[in-house]
Amino acid sequence: MTTKSILICGVGGQGILTASDLLSDVLLQAGFQVKKSEVHGMSQRGGDVISTVRYGDEVFSPLPALQETDYILAFEKLEALRNIRYLSAKGIVLVNDFEWLPLPVAAGFEKYPQDIVPQLRRLAGELVLIPATRMAAELGNDKASNVVLIGLLASRMEIEEKLWLDVLRRKVPPRFLDLNLKAFDAGFRFRAGA
Repeated sequence: MTTKSILICGVGGQGILTASDLLSDVLLQAGFQVKKSEVHGMSQRGGDVISTVRYGDEVFSPLPALQETDYILAFEKLEALRNIRYLSAKGIVLVNDFEWLPLPVAAGFEKYPQDIVPQLRRLAGELVLIPATRMAAELGNDKASNVVLIGLLASRMEIEEKLWLDVLRRKVPPRFLDLNLKAFDAGFRFRAGA
């Protein structure tokens, strides 16, 4: 199998690194060689966070080249657009329909771009917009949006659902397990436009 690349991006506090860990564990359990990288400089202050996960029979680097990423899993719309240059021509963008206002926007110095979704549609091989934060809130806790997004990603990959669920059961603390299983299922069963 050729090496595949997944870029996970968003802002601090959205559970990006947890999602990256879950994904990496699933891929290892599925028998792939896996390499992961993280960038989270100002993440505790709402700054951007990026994690890349690459997997295959033999992986030499955790970092994809530009236009080499198969999936972008974006926890926030603007972060999807900021990282679109990594997406391959046929790449898939799975994006939370969520807006986090960067400091210059929140302070009134800049405006949040209103044309993000049309740009993503034009630049991506495929775009799936999911209201993951709202879905997680309806399940009881908007912090579970990261697992909603992992469920959506899992629905696009050729790894059996049971393996994802086994990893969730092993990694998630018991008091949060029921919520996270429901969040994963919501993302896994999500159909755009439904």
